[in-house]
Amino acid sequence: MEKGGNNQKPGPGQTPKKGGPKFNIYWVYALIGIALLSLNLFDFGTRPKEINFKDFELKLLPTHAIDRIEVNTGKKVVDVYIQKDSLQKDPQFSEVSKGRIGAVNQGPHYFFTIGSEESFKKDLDRAEDGVAIKDRVKVVYPPGNPWVESLVTMLLPIVLIIGLWILLMRKMGGPSGGSGGPGGIFNIGKSKAQLFDKGTRVNITFNDVAGLDEAKVEVMEIVDFLKNPKKYTSLGGKIPKGALLVGPPGTGKTLLAKAMAGEAQVPFFSMSGSDFVELFVGVGASRVRDLFKQAREKAPCIIFIDEIDAIGRARGKNVMMSNDERENTLNQLLVEMDGFGTDSGIIILAATNRPDVLDSALLRPGRFDRQISIDKPDLAGRQHIFEVHLKPIKTSPNLDIQKLASQTPGFAGADIANVCNEAALIAARKGKSQVEMEDFNDAVDRVIGGLEKKNKIISPEEKEVIAYHEAGHAICGWYLEHANPLVKVTIVPRGVAALGYAQYLPKEQYLYNTEQLMDDICMTLGGRAVEELVFGKISTGAQNDLQVITRMAYAMVTVYGMNEKVGNVSFYDPNNDQAFTKPYSEETAKMIDEEVRILIDKAYVRTKQLLTERLNDVKLLAEELLKKEVLYKDDLERLIGKRPYDQQREHQVNKEGMTTDGVHPSDIINPSPANANVVE
Repeated sequence: MEKGGNNQKPGPGQTPKKGGPKFNIYWVYALIGIALLSLNLFDFGTRPKEINFKDFELKLLPTHAIDRIEVNTGKKVVDVYIQKDSLQKDPQFSEVSKGRIGAVNQGPHYFFTIGSEESFKKDLDRAEDGVAIKDRVKVVYPPGNPWVESLVTMLLPIVLIIGLWILLMRKMGGPSGGSGGPGGIFNIGKSKAQLFDKGTRVNITFNDVAGLDEAKVEVMEIVDFLKNPKKYTSLGGKIPKGALLVGPPGTGKTLLAKAMAGEAQVPFFSMSGSDFVELFVGVGASRVRDLFKQAREKAPCIIFIDEIDAIGRARGKNVMMSNDERENTLNQLLVEMDGFGTDSGIIILAATNRPDVLDSALLRPGRFDRQISIDKPDLAGRQHIFEVHLKPIKTSPNLDIQKLASQTPGFAGADIANVCNEAALIAARKGKSQVEMEDFNDAVDRVIGGLEKKNKIISPEEKEVIAYHEAGHAICGWYLEHANPLVKVTIVPRGVAALGYAQYLPKEQYLYNTEQLMDDICMTLGGRAVEELVFGKISTGAQNDLQVITRMAYAMVTVYGMNEKVGNVSFYDPNNDQAFTKPYSEETAKMIDEEVRILIDKAYVRTKQLLTERLNDVKLLAEELLKKEVLYKDDLERLIGKRPYDQQREHQVNKEGMTTDGVHPSDIINPSPANANVVE
């Protein structure tokens, strides 16, 4: 990790900064001051008052206020300077007394042009008062050629302005003028990729990547392709040109690429998809060309493009302007990856969490030959990830990592890293010398529900409603066969709007049947149903529950074909999820809405019937919640007995404890790391 300050070391692939004066904004002020001073020195802007010889003879000479007269033979100009006392006393000199200071700070004055020095002296002799001031006339001869002075006068401000512009552009361009630098007005078309070469050390290796065994094997094989190409080409095979890392956010795609850069013994170029995007037209395509030009010079090498969907989106989707700058960048990338003049020795590695929006030409074999899927880790994978992130943390010897892994289904690698860090912070806040299991439980609660707010003021009436709401969830989950086992139920406020929640431990599986989904809907409706049964009215606390069941019910009808009237059809198209038109008629849409309402109404009636039968258990659990605020599975077994279906479920579990991992159908639109019913 880099530290701030003047001793900051250059990052990987960056050129070390040379010593020397640093840019200071006062330099700009100094240049502006010099430019203004030059305008003053060379008399740009307002000039002294211009008169003719007749005004000089009739108006100035009779006043006897002339201090001196200078005859410039080079410019053929006569400067008439007025005495300072006369400037203040005589009102006719106010126009020059408020004017500009002269070229050599000789005071305000008048001037007029002459034909020659001799003609001016003759005219002065003929004037009535001219002879009296003849001794005040001074002839000034030019020091050199007058055109040189004029040229310097004209060019100096221009040179100063150009120098100021160059200084500002260099500041915008950054300290590095090379193609790997930060870019600017002079190297805007250059690639901004970081180069990890043999002399650059990356501290992340494949040992730091856990829970991605299959993906790690694929990536390690790519590195082996470049190290030992004859091993694969001896049988007539060709080295793959590219691999695409696909997976949800936080699953370790970029981490795997960093480990690849640390392990590979070949040059590694790293760049983000957004680095190609720029305000100016043609910059993206130019940067793609420069990136592959550098890669050919370093071949064999690897190019990694993170978040490639920034430039790789399907073409033709922009109705307003189909041939926009992003599409030009994508076209150039397609040509460089597999065009007419491409050569081997370059492998492209890219990462995205939106493969559905990528252009089909980008995904075809010959460009991205392989798509490496990186899903959320299963039970064993989460355990390995916990072991990696717990290495720098001082944990208690009694810490059960397997139990932590089982309590965090659906958590990605980034979520687990966050849990470990939060647990360490919680333990430090409590003044502990080791991080215990209790701290990890609190960290999981914080990641799922948000920050605990025990000091939040809630009226006793509202607290009672929240207690019965969560008791309804817990009782439904306890007595429904296919519901997930309860972990804990709490009425402690958390996060922004969560006033309480019930946390479950979902069984890790890939497939869900209709009965399982209906039990999930009934369990989610338990909070709303118990409010109606106990209080005779409903509250806004079921907002999150209604969102979950609506999403799940529509998925059952329109995606999974679990409705007899709609039939075995699926209207879910991940490539066309942003379309304005529906893939069905208005009559079908009306039928879908009706079937969804019927499905939810049946589940609600079933939930109310179950809670009516178990109303005593609901009241017992709610009263205990009001006392303790947090109840666990052991507390429910003590209050209402063991769960009826636990013994049946134990017989169905594999004896070796091996389970599979799946995504809950409710996570299609809005995936979440844990299964929890939240009252808002």
